Amino acid sequence: MRKGMLEYCILLLLNRQPAYASDIITRLKEAELLVVEGTLYPLLTRLKNDGLLAYQWQESTQGPPRKYYELTTQGQIFLLELDKAWGEITNTVNYLKDNHLITHQTL
Repeated sequence: MRKGMLEYCILLLLNRQPAYASDIITRLKEAELLVVEGTLYPLLTRLKNDGLLAYQWQESTQGPPRKYYELTTQGQIFLLELDKAWGEITNTVNYLKDNHLITHQTL
């Protein structure tokens, strides 16, 4: 579940603008989703191999060139599908919480 959510969050970030790996990690931390490089890099590679991401090398004033990831057209379509699925899951969970909540009194 976390893997799918992490994939969704990365695609959401990259939908706004291209970013390099360190920036993605920083933005996820700001959202209180802690991710380490050892988790992020394989996921970015898989998303690229699946045709959902592309990357471009850009020069950096602070060191070597950086690999900036961005969504492909296929990635944008996949993100729309994930967004729909997330909405359905959210609705289901909220329904169950609101209408079928087990209280400590019933246990």
